[in-house]
Amino acid sequence: MSARGRHVKRRPGKQEPRGSSWIWTAGFIALAVLLGVATVALVVTAGSKHVTPKKVRAPRVARTSATIEPDGPVCPLTGLPAPGGHVPSRPALAIKVDNYPAARPQSGLDHADIVFDEPVEGGVTRFVAVYQCSQAPLVGPIRSARLVDVGILEQLSKPLFIHMGGINPVLAALRSAAIVDDDLFSYGGIIQHDFGRVAPYSTYITTASGWGITPSDTTPPKPLFTYSTAVPSGSPATTVHIPFSVYSPAYWHYDASTGQYLLDYGSSPAMLTSGRQISTTNIVVQKVQIHLGPWLENNLGGYEVEATLTGSGPLEVFRNGVGVAGTWQRATLMNRTRLVASDGATIPLAPGRTWVELVPSNIVVSATGSPPAG
Repeated sequence: MSARGRHVKRRPGKQEPRGSSWIWTAGFIALAVLLGVATVALVVTAGSKHVTPKKVRAPRVARTSATIEPDGPVCPLTGLPAPGGHVPSRPALAIKVDNYPAARPQSGLDHADIVFDEPVEGGVTRFVAVYQCSQAPLVGPIRSARLVDVGILEQLSKPLFIHMGGINPVLAALRSAAIVDDDLFSYGGIIQHDFGRVAPYSTYITTASGWGITPSDTTPPKPLFTYSTAVPSGSPATTVHIPFSVYSPAYWHYDASTGQYLLDYGSSPAMLTSGRQISTTNIVVQKVQIHLGPWLENNLGGYEVEATLTGSGPLEVFRNGVGVAGTWQRATLMNRTRLVASDGATIPLAPGRTWVELVPSNIVVSATGSPPAG
């Protein structure tokens, strides 16, 4: 019995004379008839409501499901659920991969958490493929470091950096930077050569052997970007064209069935040795100021290409078939790069792989297409 029930007493009814019992009997009969009529009316009314329900707009299932976030631990560099519910106890592992046409197809880029695409001398680009939650059975071909790698890597919580040498000024900068410099000229024992390829495009390693150089380092990196499954408002962007040069005329095409952007160079798919096409969930186009440094990078007269990666600049984020414009902001090389929308809010990426395109400010990036179906 409820608390309220304990304090309420039923009032006794007034005693009626015996001669009035027929009046009560008639009253009860009349009341029963009225209740029966009311019950029939209620049933009919309820039945009619069941047959012709009030029209209610159905919820947008895609949008509702798109706002569901993972409950458990997530990978710091992808925003995806951590494998087995635990973030691996290891640092970010960055590997320098060639992207000269003769170096294609590459290996292992389909396992990377983040890939940075950087301009180098001669109109060529090179990749810094970063791994943490994912592993790759083979990564390469591995090439030499560049000064811009310092600016890329210092935001990744002192990552391990695998590369194949470099010019002396660059090597000196790497040794003084907040990274672990794992030059393969010092760790040649982990190199695996692809004897079907010609040097300098034949040097590979496994990610396991890369982490094995410093097994005592068990600290995962801090998150670099913000992730959300909710799709931000933006402009249709089912094709993104980044004309780096004749060597890398990049076209990203959105595949709505997988939620991935697929890479072509010109009209040819950018394939990997695994048989997969290069793909990514997010494309971050970061416009940067480029200038030539004082050092010769090769014997053909090409000077070191340097990029300004602090301060701010134009930004476009492409995900889910839409593009969001904003600015990138970074106070110092030790700070992470923030992706900021026009209203000052952080632009979230979709959980998954991210391809960061460091695009010289004088290159025009174009995005076209109609909104993705659904």
